[in-house]
Amino acid sequence: MIDLSHVIETGMTVYPGDPNVTVTSALTLERDGVAVSVIRCGSHTGTHLDAPAHTIAGGRTMDTVTLEELVGTALVIDAAGDGGLSDYEPLSAERLQLSRWHSVPAIVLIHTGWDQHFGTDRYLRHPFLTRDAAVTLVERGMRVLGVDTLNPDRTPTSMEDADFAAHESVLGSDGLIVENLRGLAELGETPRVGFFPMRLGGADGAPVRAIAFN
Repeated sequence: MIDLSHVIETGMTVYPGDPNVTVTSALTLERDGVAVSVIRCGSHTGTHLDAPAHTIAGGRTMDTVTLEELVGTALVIDAAGDGGLSDYEPLSAERLQLSRWHSVPAIVLIHTGWDQHFGTDRYLRHPFLTRDAAVTLVERGMRVLGVDTLNPDRTPTSMEDADFAAHESVLGSDGLIVENLRGLAELGETPRVGFFPMRLGGADGAPVRAIAFN
């Protein structure tokens, strides 16, 4: 199996305004006979799943998301190419050459190569999907969108400038989004993948262990 998840650790990159991540010791072997950690983080920490409730009023929450939705053969769309992508580069339907597919599988992964910048300031200046790209993918059968960036939309410098076009298109159709994937360059065009989130009652998202099966 290929692990497509980032390690959850103290001080890791989070979406601006989200809770910071800390992993500290609560009990120790020396003092208590067992080791237990305290993990403080938001529901959208690291490699994670967005449920519709994240941006859609009345949308589904994590406890109603089924594992059957999150395992299957995916389509990997290589947006990076040989030359790579620029900061804040928009990925339109034309830029992704979506006309190549009359239909797509339920799971679509967008490979930008931006995971190489994880943990740096540049990671926040990632490429993003335009509304037309997201809508086209949904219309052609996508139910789960996965990206190797912080966000399928442009990450703003302030919430006043936020535009959630991709979120609205995917989550608004009762689909799901997986963010902060890594290692998509190691995959072929149609890998079998699985995303396994914590089953948090009433939650809008949850960290996942994301894998590809060889």
